[in-house]
Parts: sequence; structure tokens; C-alpha cells
Amino acid sequence: MTTTTTAVKETVGTKAPGAAPTTRRTGRLRRIGLPYLLLLPALLLELLVHLVPMVIGVVMSFKELTEFYIRDWGSAPWSGLGNYKVSVDFDAPVGEALLHSFFVTVGFTLLSVGLCWLIGTTAAIYMQDTFRGRGLLRALFLVPYALPVYTAVITWVFMFQHDNGLVNHVLHDQLHLTDKPSFWLIGDNSFVALLVVSVWKGWPFAFLIVMAGLQNIPRELYEAAALDGAGMWQQIRRITLPSLRPVNQVLVLVLFLWTFNDFNTPYVLFGRAAPEAADLISVHIYQASFGTWNFGTGSAMSVLLLLFLLVVTGAYLLLTSRGRRTSDV
Repeated sequence: MTTTTTAVKETVGTKAPGAAPTTRRTGRLRRIGLPYLLLLPALLLELLVHLVPMVIGVVMSFKELTEFYIRDWGSAPWSGLGNYKVSVDFDAPVGEALLHSFFVTVGFTLLSVGLCWLIGTTAAIYMQDTFRGRGLLRALFLVPYALPVYTAVITWVFMFQHDNGLVNHVLHDQLHLTDKPSFWLIGDNSFVALLVVSVWKGWPFAFLIVMAGLQNIPRELYEAAALDGAGMWQQIRRITLPSLRPVNQVLVLVLFLWTFNDFNTPYVLFGRAAPEAADLISVHIYQASFGTWNFGTGSAMSVLLLLFLLVVTGAYLLLTSRGRRTSDV
């Protein structure tokens, strides 16, 4: 009787070989798969919102898609690389206009990004000192970035009016810097007006990012440099700027992509047809697509713009990563 009971206990208490590893493996798979399962809705939405229209745009760039095929764009005849040849034929009117718009956009982007970074960095460094009213001044600096784009740009439209705008009132009537009121929304001055609005709207973002990066620089470095006799400019050049290099690398890239692709600012400022001096490539592609109803050519221009931005971004990341590795060594 005792022998039988002992055998039963041993049989019940003995687990099947490999049961414990299988349970642990299942739990590990659940832990690994749960994050991907939680990310699945966001990935599906990203696919629907961005990737699917992008793929459709690429397909449209290979078709002769005009106003005659709007109802059923899939039935538009296949043109192959015809739209791309028209876009890059710089001796023809379409390609020449696109090249001009590209150069205008490059110059505008370089000036806007440079001024945004310079003003934002200067303001962030100045705001590191403690003084009365610093919190209020920080909040005021962020107002242009917090305002809706349409509200801010429409306000500038009224300020740039020729007869009763605030800009001409100050420059001509008050300061007497011009012989007569200037036209800011047409002609060559439109580039200056667009640049002013872009910098006014974008520098608070640079200020916010640089100010956050400055919080990670130990104050002991500045105190030690001051004891060694380093002045303010030497501290900025030797401590602040090198410490902010990783932050500035990301900041400049983000500002470049945002500014180069900016559509809302010129569209609200000038309307559908921007002046030649401020013909940014985003509005130019829009006009080439919806103004002439040639969506195939407009899609080809958009794909070329995407390829250009991908190449510039890849080259920039490659150069900055090499520079970072060199500095670490």
C-alpha cells in the first residue's frame, strides 16, 4: 500500500519533459510581440495617410493625367518617363520655370534656416542668465510659434499692404527710410516679405530646442573657464557651440526640411500665383498641377523633389556622423 501511494505521488509530481521551457518560450514571445501589436494601429494609419498617397503619386507621375481623366485617373494613358523629361528639360518653358523656382527655394531656405538658427541661439544663450521677467519674455518669444499659421500670415498680409500697412507706415512715414511706400507682396520685395514672415515664424522653434540643449551643459564648465580668464565669446566658442553640436545637427535638418517644403506661408501670403521672386517650389508644383490641370507633370515634379530631399538628407546625415566619429576619436 505504501509503495503504491509513493508511486502515485511520484507520477503526479513529475512534469512532462520540456513543459517548463515551452511555457517560458511562450511568455517570451508574448512579451516581444506585445509592443508590435500595440504599434500596429499607428503603423496602419501611417500607411493609409502617407505611404498609400505617396505610392499613388508615383504611379500618377508615369501617366498622362490631365483634366480629361480626373473622373477615372486609372484609365489615363501610360507616358513612361515623359513627364520627367518635360520637368528636367531646362531649355523648355516648363523646365526653365521649375529650375528658377528651385534656385529661389534654395536661396530662401538657406537664408531662413541660417537666420532662424542665429536668432534662436542668440536668444537662448541670453535667456540663460537670471533676471526679472525672464519667464514672461520666454513666453512672449514662443508666441509666433504657437500661433496658427493662417492667423499669423494673414496678419502679416495686412501689415505689408501698400497704402495702409504698418510696415510702410513705420519705414516711410515714421523713419523716412524709403522715398515712397513699397510694394511688399509683388515684385522683388516679395522675397524679402516671405523671408521676414518665415524667420519670424520659425526662429522660436530654434530658440526652444537650443534652450533645452543648454540645460544639459554643466555650469561648472563656465565657472572653470571664467576662472581661467575666458571671456563670454570664448566660452560660447569653446564650450557652448561644441556642446550644442548634436542638438544643432538635428535642428538644422528639421528646419531645412520644414522650410524647403513650406506651402502654407507663401500660399496664404501671396495666393495661388506667387510672384516670380518668391516662387517657392511647393507653390510652383501646386500651380503646375492644379493651375494647368496636368497632374502627371505635377506628380513627376513632386517625385523629383522627394528624391532631392532624400539625397540631401542622406548626405547630411553621412557627413554629420563622420564628423561626430572624428571628434570622438
